[in-house]
Amino acid sequence: MLTIREIKQRTETFFESKGVPNARLDTDTLIAHSLGIKRLELYLDLDRPLTDAQLDALRPLVKRRADREPLQYIVGTVDFCDMELKVDPRALIPRYETEELVEIVTDALSGNPNAILDLGTGSGALAFALANKYPEATVDAIDMSAGALSLAKENAQSLGLEQRVTFHQGSWFSPLGLGEQRYDLIVSNPPYLTEEEMATAEPEVVGHEPHNALVSGSDGLDDLRLIFKDAAEFLKPGGLLALETGIAQTEALDALATEAGLQGESLEDLSGRPRFYFARKG
Repeated sequence: MLTIREIKQRTETFFESKGVPNARLDTDTLIAHSLGIKRLELYLDLDRPLTDAQLDALRPLVKRRADREPLQYIVGTVDFCDMELKVDPRALIPRYETEELVEIVTDALSGNPNAILDLGTGSGALAFALANKYPEATVDAIDMSAGALSLAKENAQSLGLEQRVTFHQGSWFSPLGLGEQRYDLIVSNPPYLTEEEMATAEPEVVGHEPHNALVSGSDGLDDLRLIFKDAAEFLKPGGLLALETGIAQTEALDALATEAGLQGESLEDLSGRPRFYFARKG
């Protein structure tokens, strides 16, 4: 019978041959997930033999990762802002950069917002993080995809936030009608990749994550143009539009903000790249 140590070694080597990034971490994660234990527990019992049934449960997971399916889709969850979110191909996998956006937004606000809107909510990550941060605020979340909204609602229920977040289906601001509702804070991680950038992305992204949640026209700005076009109508005076964007889009975003009558600025992520864009209604 093969031990955990031997399976780890074989799986890491197999992943490396397939070009899987973080082969050791992914190996540990999948073995622990298949055994129903925490990753660190593996190292307390490396010489434990695995049964045939345990190996049978692990093999299809290893194959999926070797085929470059995202690890998060295989294990079915991701940690985001101290929450465990369900993830699957219905929506984009929340990234660490989006956690940064939550931190930067909360630092930028001078007071607690009363009304928050998350555009393109996907799995609901931004909406739920802000609902937890500001328990007195009303939170609306919009997505075009019925599948993404169903996933977000499942997450809302598991997090106990189904009464806090109201979901709407449609394109950007369109489900809100004629702007009767206005917000202190509007957040979004919209599609912002170009087709060229998408073509060179990792296989996990190209082959498995929803294309329309990533790519936005030849210059990556189609959806951002739509957001800026209507943002001022839905912001309260002094309200903030906070976006995750492409790192080469600052000049174009400055022009969009000016055209919309908003005061814009680019902000860097922890690696020093201009990853976020904030625009305020004067």
